[in-house]
Amino acid sequence: MIDEAGRNRSANPVDVDELQRFRLDERVAIVTGGTGGIGTRLCQAFARVGARVIVHGRDEARATALAQELRDAGGQALASVADLTQRADADRMVAEAMAAYGRVDVIVNTVGGGAGTALHAAESYPESEWDRMFDLNLRSALLPTQAAVRAMIAGGRGGRVLHYSSVRGQLGIDNGFSAYVAAKGALDALTRQQATEWAKHQITVNTVSPTFVATPQSAGLLADREFRAGLERRIPLHRIAETDDVVGASLLLCTDASSFITGQILTLDGGLTACQ
Repeated sequence: MIDEAGRNRSANPVDVDELQRFRLDERVAIVTGGTGGIGTRLCQAFARVGARVIVHGRDEARATALAQELRDAGGQALASVADLTQRADADRMVAEAMAAYGRVDVIVNTVGGGAGTALHAAESYPESEWDRMFDLNLRSALLPTQAAVRAMIAGGRGGRVLHYSSVRGQLGIDNGFSAYVAAKGALDALTRQQATEWAKHQITVNTVSPTFVATPQSAGLLADREFRAGLERRIPLHRIAETDDVVGASLLLCTDASSFITGQILTLDGGLTACQ
């Protein structure tokens, strides 16, 4: 049965394979920061549900090795090395995806972080550090997304944009995080604006907003037993997130399962913001 929008609808819901909604067969997914802890896990997950994956990274050896790992496991993958704070690099990454596969359907932006490397009092926050943190946590999502969405619009098949923010986009912290908090808050706002503008193209835009996730990037802070214990006490589930914990939400928001979800900030924090 075909509905008014031209979509296939089964007359008998029993005939529907519900899990197909969570697959990405033949679709092309760009994962920025694909060589990072979260990005690597997402590249693996997307490949396992059928996506052709563009593994972005700054380290060519690591990006190439991960792409080869995905191919060895039966998937399709391409490594792309780019500085996503530079428009020319962002545009080139998307052009490489188009040259290899002829389409772009999904972009997931996991580049970011660095808050612990730029802790300064709010009243004297250095301009150079402010610019660096905004480049890392906002510009690096803006530029590749613009390039990817231009390709999606030209393709006429809709698409999915998923940003990775942080609970710090919603919550302040008395720890010198001015630039990081501001950049993540701006990314949350940008999510809503992009969702509003691109809905007419059937492109959804959402954001996942985790608290601490156990990755190599956070290993130093989490190695401090007192810090980790305090964090676990504040999280109602009383544990730190693992990279597996972000997979389900990311698949939901990048597949047909989320066709009516856009402009949303999905907080993955073990209940932390529910009691703040």
